[in-house]
Amino acid sequence: MAGGKLHDFAADEQNRGPWIPTKYANNPKAGQWTSGKLSHDMIADYKPLVMTDGEGIRCSIYVAGCPFHCVECFNESIWDFQAGHPYTQGLEDKIIRDLSQNVVQGITFLGGEPLLNTGVLLKLSKRIRKEFGHDKDIWCWTGYTWEELMRPGESADKLELLHYVDILVDGRYMKDHHDSLLQFRGSSNQRILDVPASLRAHEETGTSAPVIWPKLHDQHRFIPEVYGKDRSAGEGAAS
Repeated sequence: MAGGKLHDFAADEQNRGPWIPTKYANNPKAGQWTSGKLSHDMIADYKPLVMTDGEGIRCSIYVAGCPFHCVECFNESIWDFQAGHPYTQGLEDKIIRDLSQNVVQGITFLGGEPLLNTGVLLKLSKRIRKEFGHDKDIWCWTGYTWEELMRPGESADKLELLHYVDILVDGRYMKDHHDSLLQFRGSSNQRILDVPASLRAHEETGTSAPVIWPKLHDQHRFIPEVYGKDRSAGEGAAS
């Protein structure tokens, strides 16, 4: 694992979300990390017409830089905020052209850490809403939990970006909760959240409890005992 020893920088904070703090990632204080301090507006990758990063056919933009440093992170190569290439007007125009195709449902923000690259993603989100309204949805992955994003002291740009997002997959990746059968996420502590509904609940009641995406449908492996016996018998006969 790159990055050395991991730290809980907010040991005195409570109610930061499920399984937080964790020994498998860095755990920030409220407002400790911000796009203004960390981001270099760099893009690690852009992939049009993918089907793995959320519902439907999507365009996916991977921003560079993440200080969570989750153990066994799939994208460890883009933890560096200076990795990749600068965000350009040409790239933005290409994304808009790609999104204009009828088969494309929306865009996904990944990384790296999207909520620490708000200078890029706020600009892009505003243009998407201007060009398409809500005909194209916006998904976002983040290492932050919803509760952390709602806590006093978090930077305002994170909340501003959330107001453009439709679906948020939240929480650090935790290798001891890894489950390959989960829908659109790697470990069971992570959640798929309906952001507009969660924001309404927060604004109306003051609660930080988020609303789970109503289309959540994890797989469950089920192998009937009789199938296992038949398979074993068949393998035995074949040998």
